Amino acid sequence: MERLVFLFPGQGSQSVGMGRQLAAEFSEAAEVFAAADRALGFSLSGVIWGGTSEQLAQTEITQPAVLTMSIAVLRVLAKHGVTPAATAGLSLGEYSALVAADALSFDKAVCLVRERGRLMQTAVPEGHGAVAAVIGLDAALVEQACVSARDAGVVSIANYNCPGQVAIAGQTAAVDTALLKCTELGAKRAVKLPVSAPFHTVLLQSAGEALRSHLESANLTPPRLPVVSNVTAEYHAESSLLDSLVAQVSQPVRFEACIRRLLADGYKHFVEVGPGTTLASFVKRIDKEAVVHSVEDTAGVDKLLGWLA
Repeated sequence: MERLVFLFPGQGSQSVGMGRQLAAEFSEAAEVFAAADRALGFSLSGVIWGGTSEQLAQTEITQPAVLTMSIAVLRVLAKHGVTPAATAGLSLGEYSALVAADALSFDKAVCLVRERGRLMQTAVPEGHGAVAAVIGLDAALVEQACVSARDAGVVSIANYNCPGQVAIAGQTAAVDTALLKCTELGAKRAVKLPVSAPFHTVLLQSAGEALRSHLESANLTPPRLPVVSNVTAEYHAESSLLDSLVAQVSQPVRFEACIRRLLADGYKHFVEVGPGTTLASFVKRIDKEAVVHSVEDTAGVDKLLGWLA
């Protein structure tokens, strides 16, 4: 079998109803959703499958929901003998990657990311922060735009996704100013996203530190597989794992650099495990020669198994 890298999506990939078909067909997936409900003490599966998009978009619900969906797919793939040689994730997805590498139990992880979501959402008052996508402009020019906007407040790159696509975040006025500058510099698109909390900026440093005690009680162990850190784009080391997850809340997500680290080490086959196909599109923009699959339902499972066969 090819050496597969499993990639796990982050917040924003969720959709009402995700995983229901998978859980109906595979007991392994059903058990993951049931385990999340038990660990959290309420019916997360009920919100995912029968709630509204507004309920699912609440950060403290979104984060455990996306992680649960991702691990449900992971367990189904494992049932079919498909396992990763290395893992990585985008923001929240890094926690799914650590579960896949046996560095964190699912029960601990689902509670941990609910708390992470709550801390991140409440770190900055509603309406005081903003996030925006900038497409078609070199990252160095986006950084320049952010620097020029800092008289209006805090703004910086929050996500380095792939060539020509980054996200910026910060205080609302500063983000608005930076977007105007990005447009002047030639961005194809510079648009605010429906996210109010400025994730992965210094404005969330207090949230990261507040998360530390929860991470300390989560019984983190050395990853069994290579897991690439969002913060450093290098493989997690046992000694720095907890500090890295604290820093991840307020540091930019270097997803492009993570993929380039894996490519440099000879990994060429990537499987997006969980809701959506966003990470697959990022990988193809980073390296057109990479082989990429997305698995979020039974059709995706069948397609991957057919390719592996």
